[in-house]
Amino acid sequence: MAYSLNRAQVIGNVTRDPDVKQTPQGQFVASFGVATSYSWTDASGQKQEKTEFHNIVAWRKLAEIIKQYVKKGNKIFIEGKLQTRDWEGEDGVKRYRTEIVADNMIMLGGRSGGSDIPVSVGQDRVPAGIEVGTAEAAPMAATTGVAPAADTAKTPAVVQEDDITVEDLPF
Repeated sequence: MAYSLNRAQVIGNVTRDPDVKQTPQGQFVASFGVATSYSWTDASGQKQEKTEFHNIVAWRKLAEIIKQYVKKGNKIFIEGKLQTRDWEGEDGVKRYRTEIVADNMIMLGGRSGGSDIPVSVGQDRVPAGIEVGTAEAAPMAATTGVAPAADTAKTPAVVQEDDITVEDLPF
């Protein structure tokens, strides 16, 4: 029996404010970018750096939370699966786009002065014992039923998403 795994995890900075739309069926979808960098020393001893740009798509409750809390410059952890879409452009040329379809997000703070309280949002379950512990957590709990941990020592809240199909994409 052959096994396969499609998981992607990135920690980086949000490169543009999320574009959040609603499908005709009423589902929210968010699209944004995350940049990750790595560095190495080449054979001549010179330090080199490379930045990769990742396209992120999030659906439903996760998209709503991203709309409310994620901004350009935020440090963020995204976990999901890789997906490549193809379509024919107006010029008749076939185009491709590889994206990470997010099913989990943790806000890590960042350049824009965000907090380092981890806020995790994933698929339809909330672990027991999660409480609203800060004033900043109240708006998230009110809109989503999910609250960030009162301090960084607590487990972040988690909400799960359904599987997403290519046909669900509005772009």
